[in-house]
Amino acid sequence: MSELVTGEAVALELRPARLPSRALAVLLDLAVAMAAYVVVSIGLVAATASLDEAAQIALSIATFLLVLVGGPIAVETLSHGRSLGKLACGLRVVRDDGGPIRFRHALVRGAIGVVEILMTFGVVACIASLVSGRGRRLGDVFAGTLVVRERVPAGQASFVPPPPPWLAGRFSALDLSAVPDGLWLAIRQYLTRMRQLDPQVGSGMAERLAVDLSARTGAPVPPGVPPAMYLAAVLQERQVREARRALGNGTTAGGPGAQASSTPQVSASAPQTPAYPAPPASAFPAPQAPAPSAPRAEPARGERPATGFVPPA
Repeated sequence: MSELVTGEAVALELRPARLPSRALAVLLDLAVAMAAYVVVSIGLVAATASLDEAAQIALSIATFLLVLVGGPIAVETLSHGRSLGKLACGLRVVRDDGGPIRFRHALVRGAIGVVEILMTFGVVACIASLVSGRGRRLGDVFAGTLVVRERVPAGQASFVPPPPPWLAGRFSALDLSAVPDGLWLAIRQYLTRMRQLDPQVGSGMAERLAVDLSARTGAPVPPGVPPAMYLAAVLQERQVREARRALGNGTTAGGPGAQASSTPQVSASAPQTPAYPAPPASAFPAPQAPAPSAPRAEPARGERPATGFVPPA
């Protein structure tokens, strides 16, 4: 890993390209350039057959410079450091501060590359790359550039490491409503890439994110809890709350949603025992028994209601 510092004093961790991958990229670029040079030379020979020898030599030198020197310079300038060989090997040319190269960087690299690669068959470039701590050849040293690995193994790049078990549920009382989405995104990006960062750079970034997050939540970082673990635990708490919200106040065991959902189940099973419909029939059987003697209330038969006596039939 190589630490590059940008103009904003931000440390970047880039992987310098090794000599084998750089040599393979140069060979691919040379093969393409030589093929283009042969095709253009054949076309020029057929088109300039009527010219004298001096004109043909001048055209051949111009063709050599344009195709083998100007071609790679134009390709690196337009592609911002990605030639065909570097694109195939997953490499890229960047400035010392990690930014994209411009025409002057590609011009210096290409001009010095004629001497250390073409004229010496790459011997000077190999020696310079082996001596340099970041694998830079002379063209990179004078141009202020660096060839880095742009294609790295994906692996679990988007995997957020979970917090330790002893932090589970510890931050369930935090108020996360004031935390903006940009801070959540920064925390997630840090957690997914913290294993690729330098330990000092990663710890400093974790401390800054933890201070910002604690200021938004209104609660300081608990003593004894590392900043990275604190960020992972709070991010997990947010994900748990979003999951509960998406599932309709949650069905997680032990949570408030589980208690709320268990109460209706008890009341639903209660009607199997005597409830509102049954108790009136069991508690008041007598009033419904004398229903056949209702004709006692017919005083019109015999027209003797004053006595209250009904003679037997």
